[in-house]
Amino acid sequence: MATYTLPELPYDYAALEPVINPQIIELHHDKHHAAYVKGANETLEQLEEARDKDAWGAINGLQKNLAFHLSGHILHSIYWHNMTGDGGGEPLAADGVGDLADAITESFGSFAGFKSQLTKAAATTQGSGWGVLAYEPVSGKLIVEQVYDHQGNVGQGSVPILVFDAWEHAFYLQYKNQKVDFIEAMWRVVNWQDVAKRYAAAKERADVLLLAP
Repeated sequence: MATYTLPELPYDYAALEPVINPQIIELHHDKHHAAYVKGANETLEQLEEARDKDAWGAINGLQKNLAFHLSGHILHSIYWHNMTGDGGGEPLAADGVGDLADAITESFGSFAGFKSQLTKAAATTQGSGWGVLAYEPVSGKLIVEQVYDHQGNVGQGSVPILVFDAWEHAFYLQYKNQKVDFIEAMWRVVNWQDVAKRYAAAKERADVLLLAP
């Protein structure tokens, strides 16, 4: 039985129009995300075979593949829930997400400063990658990470709570080569309720990162 499975979308393909058209959502979820799930499961099988045979000639490639595919699966699983057709704006106490709003202000000085940093991080990632808002458990603050591919340039132990997919397959059919336009449009579908729940959960689990006994 496969270890990882492709999650169902929390909405239909057309739910994020006009920011993201249905064709992109369908291809992105059913083809690209599915490929990362398949890749992670296949890599686990290959690692099991390597252990059985005590044959480690391909260990470096297998470990890299596992990190790539598994991180792709995890980030996409967050990505779908980070968006809603009724989203956008900024997190406000009046909407029940005041703790998140306060944390953003504490960590970045203002929502505007945070929005600018995450937008630039996502839009200027070299090659393919993500812009990520993450909870960093050592400082107890939020940080923005510019994630190369799916797994590079990540602070160990940080927990992603809001992710912007900047791979071309996320936008090219609709936005062509205008990645910045896509990232700017993404702010109109951010599901702050979901981000706030992830922030609260990350804070509760902060002590799982044991730096010293």
